[in-house]
Amino acid sequence: SMAYARTNADLSMADALRERGFDPDAPVMRRVAALVAQLRGFPRHLSQHVGGFVISEHPLHTLVPVENAAMAERTIIQWDKDDLQSMRLLKVDCLALGMLTCLRKCFDLVHRHAGKRFELATVPQDDEPTYAMIRAADTIGVFQIESRAQMSMLPRLRPAAFYDLVVQVAIVRPGPIQGGMVHPYLRRRQGREAVDYPQSASERAAGLDDSRVKVVLERTLGVPIFQEQVMKLVELVAGFTPGQADELRRAMAAWKRKGGLEPFRERIRDGMLANGYEESYFERIFSQIKGFGDYGFPESHASSFALLAYASSWLKCHYPAAFVCALLNSLPMGFYAPAQLIRDARRHGVRVLPVDATSSEWNCTLEALDDRKTDVGDFSRDACASSSANAPPPKSLPHDPPSPAAGTRAHALRLGFSRIAGFSEASATRLVEARRQHAFRDVADLIHRADLNAGERARLADADALRSLSGHRHQARWDSAGVDRTIAVLEGAAVNEESVQLAAPSLHKDVMSDYASQGFTLRRHPLSFARAALDQRRMQRARDVLGCRHGRRVRCAGLVTVRQRPGTAKGVTFVTLEDETGILNIIVWAALAEDQRRVLIDSTLLGVEGELQSSDGVQHVIAHRLVNLDALLPEIGSQSRDFH
Repeated sequence: SMAYARTNADLSMADALRERGFDPDAPVMRRVAALVAQLRGFPRHLSQHVGGFVISEHPLHTLVPVENAAMAERTIIQWDKDDLQSMRLLKVDCLALGMLTCLRKCFDLVHRHAGKRFELATVPQDDEPTYAMIRAADTIGVFQIESRAQMSMLPRLRPAAFYDLVVQVAIVRPGPIQGGMVHPYLRRRQGREAVDYPQSASERAAGLDDSRVKVVLERTLGVPIFQEQVMKLVELVAGFTPGQADELRRAMAAWKRKGGLEPFRERIRDGMLANGYEESYFERIFSQIKGFGDYGFPESHASSFALLAYASSWLKCHYPAAFVCALLNSLPMGFYAPAQLIRDARRHGVRVLPVDATSSEWNCTLEALDDRKTDVGDFSRDACASSSANAPPPKSLPHDPPSPAAGTRAHALRLGFSRIAGFSEASATRLVEARRQHAFRDVADLIHRADLNAGERARLADADALRSLSGHRHQARWDSAGVDRTIAVLEGAAVNEESVQLAAPSLHKDVMSDYASQGFTLRRHPLSFARAALDQRRMQRARDVLGCRHGRRVRCAGLVTVRQRPGTAKGVTFVTLEDETGILNIIVWAALAEDQRRVLIDSTLLGVEGELQSSDGVQHVIAHRLVNLDALLPEIGSQSRDFH
């Protein structure tokens, strides 16, 4: 049977190589395949904890091997974290969370533009509009509850209070899912399953109404979700001492590597049976303990994460412009690319202004708007043209948003030079400093005073950041290309040049150039240009698919923004598609992913034929067939985040 398995694996690799244009029978490819097979299972790289600190009484280099890190004035220990634990060296992990930076920047923006000072401790609690937004899974960009899995759980769990968020953060983890905790908890929360707290033999004999289990599990409806609950539970039902319970906690994190839970199995079973608990309850508890693995959340950890999730959600709900500004200035972090963050902000009513050499800073900023004045860089008319004349109006938010917070209605998000690919912060600093001295007269004045070289001026022109001075990117490219540094001898000499006026690029070219230079556009969604061809293929818009009934066969297409294949999903790939009307979540089973691997991995514009599933407010499409439609938009490069 092993030989048969190896033969199948070899055939699978051969097919994959042929699919990519290689000859699997060539001697070189045979050697490469053999070497790859040997490398499988090895660590991909040596990683360094971003916030792990080792503390000792004596200088560390006298105890463990130490080497210089890549970062200046940093050192790292050459041991694995588990070796440190074996040697009983004190290790403290400080999570370097980008959201903390984002929140600080957002609080500063709110204070500067709305005159209100907030901190984590003073963010208003129990805000119903915020929880309505969370329940509707309108959480793009917020902390921890923005992923596809979290968004699928939010309409089912329906958080209405802070502790609900604590459970939400912890429950969408591989550990609880493997342990069978998610569905029992949801069924109990929704009233579809009775909440039970099994009693011991002595409790039943005494005719007691309550159980000791209830003391530990009441807040989570009888389902253990947190590490602290598991530790306390084995103390009560299996007679463990606190020290033994802590040994179990340590073993839970190592059981996959070292089989560390098996010695506890009999101890837990014997203790529970001795206390008169049913064998079936022991099996349920032990499977849930194993489910924690490396992913069991301590309740204190989940509470801290829930606080950040709530604070970021509150800011997104009440100060959306400030929130997306801080978020863009804190990248890279989170789950979404700038294109999705900006598009979501506009859906929430945030006016987004493009990068402009006469207005932008290096970072994104909030800019006061005068409604009586039209901003030359405002692409709202182009954006509004994204749907065909016969298309229904854009879909509204899935909840009723609150009125804009005081002091923020008249502010828009101005994108910064950091959004332009390849444009350096040093160049932006020179430009901003020159502009502060006095406004630029024209493109030549900007280039001379900011001391921009040919590459820097080309990047500004290609990103349409010179629109205020030249009118459009073709003219800006021409104007900037003709500017040379003035030779001292000729300075002040009259130059007789005829003004050349170039035709403006088409809207289609503008959109494609936006994607090439910045990875997003404030104009029409690129899929609108392929809509006629998609209609011929009977590809429905996302908005229309989500309006179908459960079980309906659908055909849809969109730009791939995310591909995910979690380790606990048994080979299932989750794909997020985006078109001009919304977002669709696609589920690709392992068999289909294997059969159409190249289409799944390579496609930027992906077509899907499948079946819509809708339950508890969660909708996704089960893919039956995938189609690569890149030929309809050949200019768009891949912008997806794959397998993060």
